[in-house]
Amino acid sequence: MTSIPRALSRATHELSASDTPRLDAELLMAHALGITRDRLLLADPRGEAPADYAQLVERRRTGEPIAYITGHRAFWTIDVEVGPGALVPRPDSETLIAAAVEHFAGTTGPKRILDLGTGPGTLLLAALDEWLRATGVGVDSSDEALAYARRNSERLGFGDRVELRLGSWAEGLDQRFDLVLCNPPYVADGAAEPAVAEHEPAEALFAGSEGLDAYRALAPQIAPLLADGGLAAIEIGHDQAESAATILKRDGLAGRLARDLAGRPRALLLTWV
Repeated sequence: MTSIPRALSRATHELSASDTPRLDAELLMAHALGITRDRLLLADPRGEAPADYAQLVERRRTGEPIAYITGHRAFWTIDVEVGPGALVPRPDSETLIAAAVEHFAGTTGPKRILDLGTGPGTLLLAALDEWLRATGVGVDSSDEALAYARRNSERLGFGDRVELRLGSWAEGLDQRFDLVLCNPPYVADGAAEPAVAEHEPAEALFAGSEGLDAYRALAPQIAPLLADGGLAAIEIGHDQAESAATILKRDGLAGRLARDLAGRPRALLLTWV
């Protein structure tokens, strides 16, 4: 048997191809032990590593997302269940929620929230956790992703505040929302990292040869959905600030950029002029 410190050291070395090898090793160890990473770091356990830890490390070494291995991912103030068939939440997407918090500062917040392409419910449920009096609608074209969203909604206690729909973007919606959120696919076909493309759903990643097809589909749908004083926050690729804005700023909507923590363009924020 191997001690926990030695197993962590070995795993960090084996996961050197990752951008965050030590973090990955610690998250997998915490999962194997059935504790949080914070507890792992604070307790500094000195016992033996769980027998299945090496298998978890090997899964990560071959490119499987940490969130698929552990079955969950922290996002904003919530914890989201994820797995094959659902896009893994990225910290960069928190830019949309932060922008919405800024937009509605000093008010009672949005009453009605829409999340187009909701996946496992990431943006919608984070927003509902931020504004406890709000209700929301999440739309996705994948039954598999919506199954995660339903479980997440119930687990977080939001079941009576959420409506989840199977559909294509805003098709069939005839109401207006104070906050429209959307993290559409925006990767050019074939441009994703191999490990990402191998494991995560293609329909949530790829959007044509330029990565702009989803924006073209969304562009005519945003204005009819947005209430007076509302905000539509649409995630974009870091190199799509100009191209996405050209497509989405229309029908009387003005747009400005929101940047992620690394200072890269990450969302286009649309409001009424």
